[in-house]
Amino acid sequence: MVLHTTPYSSACLHFLDGLSWSLVFPCYWLLDQLLASCVATSLEKRQRSQDPCSFLTLCVLISAPLYLLLFLASLPVALLGFFIWAPLQAVRQPYLYTYRRPDKHQAEQGQAGPAGAGVGEWRPQGRSFCFCSANVCLLPDSLARFNNLSDTHRRAREVGKRIRNGASRPQIKIYIDSPTNTSISAVSFSSLATGFRRTSSLDQRPDQTYTTNGPADTETEPPTECPIHPSGAPDCPVHPSTGDQGSSDCPLHPEGEVTAADCPLHSAETNGSSDCPVHDPGEGPDCPLHTTGPQSGHHDCPMHGEGTPTKPYSDCPVHTSGVQISISAPEPDPQEEEAETGNHRGGEPAGGDTGSMTASRESLTRYHGGDGVGISSNNTLSHVPRTSVSKRPGRKRRHGDETFDHEISAFFPANLDFMALQEVFDHGSTTKLRRQLHRYFPYVLSDVGRYGWKGCCSRFKFLNSGLMLASRYPILDARFECYPNGRAEDALAAKGALFAKVHVGTSHQEQRVVGYLTSTHLHAIEGDASVRCEQLDLLLQWGAEFRRASSQPPEGEKVLEDLVAFDVVLGDLNFDNCSSEDKLEQQHALFTQYKDPCRLGPGEDKPWALGTLLDPSGLYDDEVSSPESLQKVMENEEGRKEYLVFPPSKSQCPASSQKGRKIPLKGNGRRIDYMLYSDEGLQPDWKLDIEEFSFVTQLAGLTDHLSVAMRLAVSTGEEEP
Repeated sequence: MVLHTTPYSSACLHFLDGLSWSLVFPCYWLLDQLLASCVATSLEKRQRSQDPCSFLTLCVLISAPLYLLLFLASLPVALLGFFIWAPLQAVRQPYLYTYRRPDKHQAEQGQAGPAGAGVGEWRPQGRSFCFCSANVCLLPDSLARFNNLSDTHRRAREVGKRIRNGASRPQIKIYIDSPTNTSISAVSFSSLATGFRRTSSLDQRPDQTYTTNGPADTETEPPTECPIHPSGAPDCPVHPSTGDQGSSDCPLHPEGEVTAADCPLHSAETNGSSDCPVHDPGEGPDCPLHTTGPQSGHHDCPMHGEGTPTKPYSDCPVHTSGVQISISAPEPDPQEEEAETGNHRGGEPAGGDTGSMTASRESLTRYHGGDGVGISSNNTLSHVPRTSVSKRPGRKRRHGDETFDHEISAFFPANLDFMALQEVFDHGSTTKLRRQLHRYFPYVLSDVGRYGWKGCCSRFKFLNSGLMLASRYPILDARFECYPNGRAEDALAAKGALFAKVHVGTSHQEQRVVGYLTSTHLHAIEGDASVRCEQLDLLLQWGAEFRRASSQPPEGEKVLEDLVAFDVVLGDLNFDNCSSEDKLEQQHALFTQYKDPCRLGPGEDKPWALGTLLDPSGLYDDEVSSPESLQKVMENEEGRKEYLVFPPSKSQCPASSQKGRKIPLKGNGRRIDYMLYSDEGLQPDWKLDIEEFSFVTQLAGLTDHLSVAMRLAVSTGEEEP
């Protein structure tokens, strides 16, 4: 199937669409501003209450009548444009596919690595893929205010920046080999050690087994792996040169050049000396290079300092033990860096927004400012001092007999592969968001859905589906289907399902390895369980038809059958697994064909599962205004009760605020954003495993939903040759 790269099949239709919209847009914008001036967010109400004579209040009083007059004046021209625009929508394409070729800088830094790897050879041992879904509430500004959000265009740009910078931040993987723990922990800045190398999300655990009782590393590490010197330093004071790797002499000086008394490693009197190659004057007692006595417990190690008798080998930055840490740090776009440099010192807007400078990078610096680890502007790690490495408790947890890690994270997963977004309704916001996402994702499906009258969508659609899908892997095929049974105000939007087929590799037998993605947004009105169940039936039916149609080879061509790596459903389903009102949806056949990592059964979530719908009334509270503060609140049971929406209670009006409520609350909030996967249709020996599941708070202040992320490992049962 040919992907649609333009909204219309001919340039003439495209010109008429642009002309008609230019006539409609002034009236549309004035109406949006007029309605927005009548609906204030809680932040604006707070500002007005503090200063009734404020400039904001004066602007509203003056602008509202002005908007009304201009709206009435532009209405005749808008009607003319509407009569041209509406019929064109019948022949408009259901989505727009865009591809941005990674520039030289991104290719060198590996930001588009998987995109290139997707058409390369499929690894025999399989791969891991990271998926994320987020409802970003990018409605026209007047409608977004009913969710206590405003300034849609600014939020769209900031959402894209946070996603991009969160996904391209450094990734740390810690491989631990011990008798009691052989799991892989991919901690995001929670534990830092000193041996590092660049990697990607496709890295697998090393085949070699490391033990703490013998030599931990049989291969020679290059100088860039050294924990002391900065990258590329030719004169490291700790490890000897390549030719001296096997020498038992002092690693700080070649044999015969200096005496032991002059060596800062051997001399016990140099603890406070400025001659030490690591510490500054006055820091001698804490220098990890000095060893003054046998009480250290490591007579042969030059790195164990005085007074650390219980310090294990695994914490020593020189001893190579059963711990290997790898860090991935794709660099930011240089053009974006240049554009942001002039504004990143500006004040932080209300609601946790950071303006031009993204919250992810500033948050990293603030979050670890006291850990002895600094994050420079180019996303590289710098140790202050270089040999001082402090560790924080990891936030990842494994509950009971769970086979994967789960966490509440302030950042999007590193090396994110697929991003599904919902409620990207506003046309201008779609353009701004797509531009930001293209700095990290080469392939994007946007402007998804229908306007006007089209096919089964018999009612006039003022808004499209609001779906957007970004991928680091090539998209082979895509299809959009509109739900025909929308009701009330939900029928004004062309809600539906977006199906995509992506190319993730090629086997040794020249077979394509593909994955299937489904992004959807279901009916939102409470009490319409039958409508959502009908939409879920259509979702399963359309998905099966899409997989069957996309797997058929073109007529007259003989090609090998595709190998399916994964089949994932992402999106906002608008029902949870705890509410008694949602029992019908909870028992749907969708959950027999697809697995929900957060679900124990109908009506019961796992203890660690978290609600994803935030209470709109508290979006601008200082306690939840930044990704880190929202993360801390979500990790606290009382905080969750204060800021999450819970299943409605008979003793409380559903429309009232939850803040300060004393009635019992069921579960951990309403989890309406889902990530489901299916292992049906895979090869006989292939297997899917969840590596980690995350609830992401990085969009704090920008939307009323938490994002969800999942890393899925695809193993083929083969061994690396």
